[in-house]
Amino acid sequence: MNRKILDIINSFDCSRNKLEVPYIIAEAGVNHHCDMDLAKRLIDEAKDGGADAVKFQAYKADTIAMKESPAYWDLSKEPTESQYSLFQKYDKFWKNEFEELKKYCDKVRIEFMSTPFDLESADFLNDLMDIYKISSSDITNKPFIQHICNFNKPIILSTGASYLEEIEEAVFWIDAFGNPLVLMHCVLNYPTEDKNANLGMILDMKKEFPDKIIGYSDHTVPGDMKNLEIASLLGACIIEKHFTHDKNLQGNDHYHAMDKEDLKEYFRIMDRDVKILGDYKISALESEMISRKNARRSLVASRNICQGKVIEKEDLTWKRPATGISPREIDAIIGKVAKKDILEDESIKKEHFK
Repeated sequence: MNRKILDIINSFDCSRNKLEVPYIIAEAGVNHHCDMDLAKRLIDEAKDGGADAVKFQAYKADTIAMKESPAYWDLSKEPTESQYSLFQKYDKFWKNEFEELKKYCDKVRIEFMSTPFDLESADFLNDLMDIYKISSSDITNKPFIQHICNFNKPIILSTGASYLEEIEEAVFWIDAFGNPLVLMHCVLNYPTEDKNANLGMILDMKKEFPDKIIGYSDHTVPGDMKNLEIASLLGACIIEKHFTHDKNLQGNDHYHAMDKEDLKEYFRIMDRDVKILGDYKISALESEMISRKNARRSLVASRNICQGKVIEKEDLTWKRPATGISPREIDAIIGKVAKKDILEDESIKKEHFK
């Protein structure tokens, strides 16, 4: 598809109500395990699956978490109990590695993104991407948000675990700089159970922030991709979901990630949904023309009508097919004079009258 995020933002129409396939971000995060070949494989598979962008995460354990920072994920899937310890496993990619990944994304024609988690990564990523993603975890981080706003680029802000007033506050900070803003509905559970996905919040976000693009950042287990389909039908313009090459791997973000086959299934579903929804205009379809002719009714003589008789309502009934005068014109037929005999069950035609 090779769509660009800036094209989506620049062409956005707040009043649109037609289903369009959302811009899809495959969130590779740190599922590369600091292996460049694996990171490039994730890019290739995201491209093969149909994603518009692939996104990574840029952080250092020392700047993102204190050493005694407790886990907030499913410990049966990721047994590391300290955030600091987990982040240490995956914080080896930095400026040089992301520059290499950016070049590779350009080569295979998929958009590169990475979420910064500190000032240094925010600074060097500025040369590598057209838009910034701010994690739900930083929605209250005013100095960091303002630092990113200074790059004068659009921002995607996830809103997981937030109350409305917290989202409004972050929007206020960003609006003060004039950066275009995408708000992502998000539930900050890893993984998010389907019963907690709360996709109806997308509609409330559209109501509360009518001038903003609304998207969805998903942490549910992929399954049949129903959650992404529903989010799309509710109007999410941008969708982000964790991405892996192997969903059976233990740890970090593999257990709630989609793979390329999930992505392909999602696009098959959306292609079907777009076709089902059709043209969004009230009109009889070409495929219905035979039904208009044969399933609708014509005025029919309910008894023999002699030449010269003035037509009464009792002389008429209505039957299929619609090859004669429509019943909608019955008032114009009553009172006319028959210029020839009309047999019972004969379709009423204009040539029957003077």
